[in-house]
Amino acid sequence: MFISNAYAQASADAAGAAGLGSSFANFLPIIIMFLVLYFLMIRPQVKRQKEQKNMMDALAKGDEVVTAGGILGKITKVSDAYVTLEIAENTEILVQKSAVSTLLPKGSIKSL
Repeated sequence: MFISNAYAQASADAAGAAGLGSSFANFLPIIIMFLVLYFLMIRPQVKRQKEQKNMMDALAKGDEVVTAGGILGKITKVSDAYVTLEIAENTEILVQKSAVSTLLPKGSIKSL
């Protein structure tokens, strides 16, 4: 009777260890999918946001930009949240810095 109890206890420990391994195996696909999601979607988006923020912080007078609405202009004045764009001679508009989507190389507007 004591021997069978000892065997029953030993087999319960073995079953518990096997159950622990199988629970990890059940979570392994979820962990792999999260890693794939991170490297394919989250990490590139964070990198792009960082580049966009650096570009907005580096805006200066004389830079040529394109806004999110597709307006091309030359920056004439920069403040904390807004930039003034000259879109034609003697025509200026005020836009938010966050509306600037692309910084163009110098002379791009004149070549159009």
